Amino acid sequence: MFHDDKFVLRHGGCEVKSEDVAYIRSFLAGFPKLSRSETVLTLSEHLGWTTLAGAPKYDAALSLLEQLDQAGEIHLPPWKTSGPGSGKRTGRRKCEPETLIAPEPPPSLQCALANLAPVRLRLVTVSDDVAHVNACLQHLHPLGYAKPFGFFARYLIDSDAGQLGCILVSGAARALLARDRHIGWNTAQRRRNLPWVINNTRFLIFPTVKVPHLASHVLAQLARQLPDDWERLWSYRPLLLETFVDPAHYRGSCYLGAGWEELGHTSGRGLARPGLSYQSSPKLIFVKPLHPQWRQLLTSDELS
Repeated sequence: MFHDDKFVLRHGGCEVKSEDVAYIRSFLAGFPKLSRSETVLTLSEHLGWTTLAGAPKYDAALSLLEQLDQAGEIHLPPWKTSGPGSGKRTGRRKCEPETLIAPEPPPSLQCALANLAPVRLRLVTVSDDVAHVNACLQHLHPLGYAKPFGFFARYLIDSDAGQLGCILVSGAARALLARDRHIGWNTAQRRRNLPWVINNTRFLIFPTVKVPHLASHVLAQLARQLPDDWERLWSYRPLLLETFVDPAHYRGSCYLGAGWEELGHTSGRGLARPGLSYQSSPKLIFVKPLHPQWRQLLTSDELS
């Protein structure tokens, strides 16, 4: 039944077709370090198993994947016996908002970039630093903090003069017309190779830090450093960075200064799916290649 081209399995507003099963198999083989909860959340994003507000339909997605697992079509990672994501259905990652205490106001800093060097990007993995980054984003970034799922990385921007800001990178937008045309991939290639595109979800220079060209300097450093850090975290090297900038408030000059390319605007229709969309304001799209053959690789069938 699962090998019938017309096969469709549905549950709770989610569906799996025959071609989805092949993609799920390749995803599980390519990213075995994810927990079962992280696997469900990431596949929910990739396959569009989300609500109109963007939240993953976790229970429906889990049910579909477990049916495929029980039928021997896929092999899900085991449940953790302790820690986040443990305990089968009752132990999945909860969606309640995280309580983030406002950080101490960072000290004022105004100087030339040359007087501040060296500026360092520190990959954050220790729980106290993770909480600090989350709190800074929640209270100091205009968009606040959104808990990432699947693949992600957090950075603190350090200097001898103190902390200067923070960065969050995570999974790319599932479908983006201008970006997808720029890459030149088809739908099957996009769905298969999307994990190699990373979104600069949040970028924050503390409001009290006034250092010309600092933002571009940090973004250029991120492009150089991220592939190695991501490989240590997730065992593969990303190929392309993307981000969105609200033109009502920013011009994206720091991205252009760091060698990113502007592709145009988003459509302003969020989470587009057949017959379903919601309105948001169009955003500027910027991308930054992380590998000389990034386009050739993203449009290939050879990534693993």
